[in-house]
Amino acid sequence: MSQTFDDISQQLKRRHRKSSRLKWISMGALGLAGLFLLLFFADMLNKGLPAFQQAYVNTEINYTEEAASDARQAIPDDLVPLVSRTEIRSIPLQMRNNEDLLGTSEQKWLLANSEVDQYLKGNRNSLSEEERAAIDERVESGQVELGFNHTFFTEGDSKSSESAGILAAVVGTIMTMIVTLAISFPIGVMTAVYLEEFAPDNRITQAIEININNLAAIPSILFGLLGLAIFINFFGVPRSSPLAGGMTLALMTLPVIIISTRAALRSVPDSIRHAAFGVGCSRWQVVRDHVLPLAMPGIMTGSIIGLAQAMGETAPLIIVGMVAFIPDMSASFTEAATVMPAQIFTWAGEPEPAFVEKTAGGILVLLAVLISLNAFAVLLRKKFERRW
Repeated sequence: MSQTFDDISQQLKRRHRKSSRLKWISMGALGLAGLFLLLFFADMLNKGLPAFQQAYVNTEINYTEEAASDARQAIPDDLVPLVSRTEIRSIPLQMRNNEDLLGTSEQKWLLANSEVDQYLKGNRNSLSEEERAAIDERVESGQVELGFNHTFFTEGDSKSSESAGILAAVVGTIMTMIVTLAISFPIGVMTAVYLEEFAPDNRITQAIEININNLAAIPSILFGLLGLAIFINFFGVPRSSPLAGGMTLALMTLPVIIISTRAALRSVPDSIRHAAFGVGCSRWQVVRDHVLPLAMPGIMTGSIIGLAQAMGETAPLIIVGMVAFIPDMSASFTEAATVMPAQIFTWAGEPEPAFVEKTAGGILVLLAVLISLNAFAVLLRKKFERRW
């Protein structure tokens, strides 16, 4: 039975309505994802931006003989409860390092303790009404104020929340990424070149390709267990060191670099290879002088994204011990160190309210680095992208 024009029109209308509903559902899902992302960033900024400010107390420091044995004698008694214990404990050390300070005095801004800092920021604190009134008076007189928290960027971790910084974690992250890049990039690129340009298509290479794709999808904590078993327990690499962490992350980054490198090599047209073979080049010369230079922008883009992903990993580094309390920067690749994700994880487990903003501030720093790396990868691809 043939369909009439009205039947066909009704079918078309139903199809158009379904298409319109699918379009609006898709747009709604996209908008919902964008809303969640916006709320996430708004929450992180709300909690993290206060971490970049810190309360300071302006006081006179008297470097006397009594202060060398009891640091609390160096500042007025009424300001001792307001000043960070870390600052007070550092006064005798300064006098030992500089004997000329003995008998002198100076006016200096010192870190306030976390309770004063949280009160000035309007957060929960345990100060009494009398202490709050005294702080308000000193704020009005300019003796106590909020300023830029340079300690957050120039110091390592500390048990005192007002003295805790992210510098040691940043240095540890850089050292770990250097090891990761030095191992994963050459091995990953050479493996991809062999599989794509030289390896025969047989069951062995097909099995290798399947396993590489599977390795790119397994949970990262398994790489941490592998690094613990092989690098630390078997080879004796120092635990908690950037060397152990970098080698573990290199295992995790290798599949990403191999896959992205192979994709970049495939993007080079075969006509380039044929032209090189036509003028007498060997296969290695074709790859070295023609294919690799043309694929290098794509290889670099994939490698940067792989390193950015590795930089944000926490689970494998916790397994190899890079979650230790590290107050000072590491001097070598075999000394104990921590990284930014592990440092953030440590702060998140602290009970003090002041560490909440430290956690959010660390997340903002890490997000800024990761977004910068991904943006650099996108710009690199746009700048050197070639259309064939």
